[in-house]
Amino acid sequence: MREIVLDTETTGFEPGQGDRLVEIGAIELFNHMPTGRTYHQYINPQRDMPQSAFEVHGIGPDILDPPRAAEAGEVTLKDKPLFAAVGQAFLEFIGDANLVIHNAAFDMKFLNAELGWAGLGQIPWEQAVDTLDMARRKYPGSPASLDALCRRFNIDNTARTLHGALLDSEILAEVYLELIGGRQPGLVLSSGTRDSRTVAADSDWRPMPRPKPLPERLTQSEKDAHAAFVETLGEDALWKTLDA
Repeated sequence: MREIVLDTETTGFEPGQGDRLVEIGAIELFNHMPTGRTYHQYINPQRDMPQSAFEVHGIGPDILDPPRAAEAGEVTLKDKPLFAAVGQAFLEFIGDANLVIHNAAFDMKFLNAELGWAGLGQIPWEQAVDTLDMARRKYPGSPASLDALCRRFNIDNTARTLHGALLDSEILAEVYLELIGGRQPGLVLSSGTRDSRTVAADSDWRPMPRPKPLPERLTQSEKDAHAAFVETLGEDALWKTLDA
């Protein structure tokens, strides 16, 4: 099963009021395990970056030109592509996989707004898996922010001083695995040189029979005692049906 863990950064809260996407980060999972494939794209929103949004994600100080921004160690969006130029590649990356998103309604409304403005197909709402909703149902009354869930599951998020789409996707992937019960759903143990991540991502893998059967654990005397007991149960005994 293929899934995409996804996060976005924006200029604000409402695309209907002129806010735009500025970053998309996504990680591919197969059988609940990361495959190593990612998607990351900064986007030119063709507008200014509000100070309140900049303080959240640190993207797009528009007073800086790209060379000066690079020298300052900051990200500016003036030299980044428009969404219309990258939207199709994004759709091809996600395909028909479920999109694992924290507060999916927020990201989906921005993604579909940008896709609509670019004249591209919409992402069905039922394609999204909302980890915020999952957390609230699993832990009612408890904080359900990404940081709160990291504390609950002892996930290291010390690198998250600012929001960033790809970093948040990496953290969310770990949170999602905990919400569905840890790594057990995608865990496949294997001997030899292939590790569990390789096996889980290999759709052709099948369990193989043991090269050598396990030794018999019953002694002959135990078998004889069982047979004698079954004889006392009569002709219609279930054990006789199973033995037959």
